[in-house]
Amino acid sequence: MIKKLSLSLILTIFTINLIGQTIVGTDPEHKKVILEEYTGIHCVYCPEGHAIAQSIQDSNPGEVFLVNIHVGGYATPSGSEPDFRTPFGTAIANEAGVAFYPSGSVNRHVFSGGSSAMDRGAWASRANQILNESSYVNVGVESTIDVSTGEIIVHVEAYYTGTSPESTNYLNIALLQNNTAGPQTGGGAGNNYIHMHRLVNMITGQWGTAINSTSTGSFYDQTFNYTIPSDYNGVPVVMQDLEIVAFVTESHQELISGNGSIPSFSNLPLDNDTNVKEVEDSNDQCGIDFGPTVRIQNNGNNVLNSVNFEYSITGGTPASFTWTGNLASYEEESVQLPGISYTLQSNNTVSVSIDNDDDNSNNEASNTFGESNITSSNYLTLLLNTDNHGEQTSWTITNLSGDVIESGGPYGNNETINIDIVLQDADCHEFRLNDTGGDGSNSVVLYDSNNSTIYSSPGNYGSGEAASFSADGILGINSNQFDKVSIYPNPANSELNVKNAKNAAIVVYDLLGRVMLSKSNISMEEKLNVSNLNNGTYLIKISNDSGTKTEKFIINR
Repeated sequence: MIKKLSLSLILTIFTINLIGQTIVGTDPEHKKVILEEYTGIHCVYCPEGHAIAQSIQDSNPGEVFLVNIHVGGYATPSGSEPDFRTPFGTAIANEAGVAFYPSGSVNRHVFSGGSSAMDRGAWASRANQILNESSYVNVGVESTIDVSTGEIIVHVEAYYTGTSPESTNYLNIALLQNNTAGPQTGGGAGNNYIHMHRLVNMITGQWGTAINSTSTGSFYDQTFNYTIPSDYNGVPVVMQDLEIVAFVTESHQELISGNGSIPSFSNLPLDNDTNVKEVEDSNDQCGIDFGPTVRIQNNGNNVLNSVNFEYSITGGTPASFTWTGNLASYEEESVQLPGISYTLQSNNTVSVSIDNDDDNSNNEASNTFGESNITSSNYLTLLLNTDNHGEQTSWTITNLSGDVIESGGPYGNNETINIDIVLQDADCHEFRLNDTGGDGSNSVVLYDSNNSTIYSSPGNYGSGEAASFSADGILGINSNQFDKVSIYPNPANSELNVKNAKNAAIVVYDLLGRVMLSKSNISMEEKLNVSNLNNGTYLIKISNDSGTKTEKFIINR
């Protein structure tokens, strides 16, 4: 049941100041974007649409809000699959003229043709267009959930900096749920795809509630109280995953502007309760000091400012660490604990605990990792593609002592990075990828000269991932016995000379690790015919029974 707790107030700026309007600005603003995506669990290209929409929002924080509407045949569940549809989706999709999936509407505006629904390739440009337009109404929204009663209280203010062409506008309040694991065709996650911004209810009904004064200086102030059910269509509600998007429309079609809110929480059962949700999964290790990442959540009414951790690996000497921060009720954070030394085994157990609080049943967690079997040569290639926030992306390679021996980033936006890395020892190393935005970037692959993959990701690595590997010394060690070997000219055209490597074997690789030519028992002054090689960078490996030397050379005609 929805209750309107206060009457609409139509006021001048002077009156607004008297009553203390708080959450909406009175200066003219540009429009904010509400991108409604029409999607479904059986739509193979819908995950690509989700990614595009998320990228638009990430590029415009606080200015773009997403509403994913599961509707149509692709949203129809089969068997025991969850039903993400709502009673509102079909009417919204029909109004938008949805003819294919995924499609999306940007502020329900018809840019061309007779419908607002567009192909995913047009969303970004149309969103940018809307963001540059002036809005005659500013919208502010805040929300809180009373955990004891299961009610969400939504407070919305709208201020008209101009006059609407319509005497009546409509306020719409969409209730969304994030982080719902479920099936999805495409996306590569099977039944564990994480569905975000999923519409579960329209608190104000199918087409909103009327705003009856829409001229310059009008002020609308309304509070709504809605009781949250335990589930929608049998899909459980997780209160801390809920989200509010409020927006104003002229009719059913034209959406002027809006805003969003992540609810705060009140009246939790306990005042002080830190939940150690998990020790996050880690890659197998090869012996470098290891620090687990722990996910914590504040399940208490009081703000969480510090947590004392104690942790150990496979019963080894425990270490301590104090985290400090600021987590409100139900907020979460991943905490990277400092690395500690340990004795590597084929199976290793990480145990983490925290101090006593109001509920000690959730103060411990553990996880396991194995022994890495990744072995690489000492010559590596990193291919990294950044997104619209290249400045968030960086990487490091550390050795067994924990020293950073190679690093890169931050980078520019939408860059393609191609880097050759030569390690100087045969030992355990860790490659770590970092993203300060917490949403990953684009595709990344690190591989060696044998074309063996050390790490790869399509870009969904969140705040970062790592891979431990052992280098075997091949294609990276310059033995003293080869100090007098010379390779020239470099760049080369059709002939490459190798001097002072009598009786050694030679192998030439491209940067994918493919063998391009080879020769054994070479002369003191060997001349290699490289006329069949295309322009580019190559590796030449010179070896005998006593050692190996690797050099890079370029073909340039």
